[in-house]
Amino acid sequence: MSQELATRYPLVLVPGMLGFVRLLLYPYWYGIIPALRRGGARVYAVQVSPLNSSEVRGEQLLTQVQRIMAETGAARVNLIGHSQGALTARYAAAKRPDWVASVTSVAGPNHGSELADYLARHSPAHSFKGRILSALLRGIAALMTLLETGYRGPKLPVDIHASHQSLTTAGVALFNRQYPQGLPTTWGGQGPGQVDGVRYYSWSGTLQPGKTNRGRNLFDGTSRSCRLFARTFVREAGQCDGMVGRYSSHLGQVIGDDYPLDHFDIVNQSLGLVGKGAEPIRLFVEHAQRLKAAGL
Repeated sequence: MSQELATRYPLVLVPGMLGFVRLLLYPYWYGIIPALRRGGARVYAVQVSPLNSSEVRGEQLLTQVQRIMAETGAARVNLIGHSQGALTARYAAAKRPDWVASVTSVAGPNHGSELADYLARHSPAHSFKGRILSALLRGIAALMTLLETGYRGPKLPVDIHASHQSLTTAGVALFNRQYPQGLPTTWGGQGPGQVDGVRYYSWSGTLQPGKTNRGRNLFDGTSRSCRLFARTFVREAGQCDGMVGRYSSHLGQVIGDDYPLDHFDIVNQSLGLVGKGAEPIRLFVEHAQRLKAAGL
């Protein structure tokens, strides 16, 4: 086995909202974990509440980080979070920087999601639309619990309202006031690459307006969803992945923010059916190389 991706500290992958480790045989990080392990990396995909606040999810993550450190003998871990998983990882690093070597945000809504703002305006929790949406999400979460085969811990709590508010611009602004590590001081800029001994990185994609047929996979159903969701964006119209804006994703060292990847393609979903020229697995492999070179 090659050791080119054998980082000093284990890689811990943190999923986003409605995330999972594996539903029956279907993994969240499709093809990514095997590619990293072939290069000698120690990789752990963790499960946190599919629907809850970033703080609650962060506490759950800290419990699992402590377990991973005990099992491996590692002094720290490298956290890689997709979507809300980035906020979850940021919380954990802010609370226990001595346990975290690096935080990497992959399409993380580090300044909030305009899609979440749109839903808050048009489908508030007390409205009929809001109650229907909550019921749908609760049903999805319950089904996921039944199908989840990669997690064997205690039942994880669900709080749909807290989950939604954690992703709005206002909700993330409140979160950022408490946990500002790695955030840019100017819109669209880069943040400090290291805070309290923790390295911060980010990357994200865009839907590339004007190229709607170029490089797309006709069997990629999530791409259609993301293009529909992208219509809710105003501030970053034409500069989003369908759920998170290009500049909203910035954290620490920005590796790239305009890869030809929608919000699901960036973790190689669905089933690796991403568009031509999109190479999400390569981004994870290159990042493991980057972390190793940095002594992490």
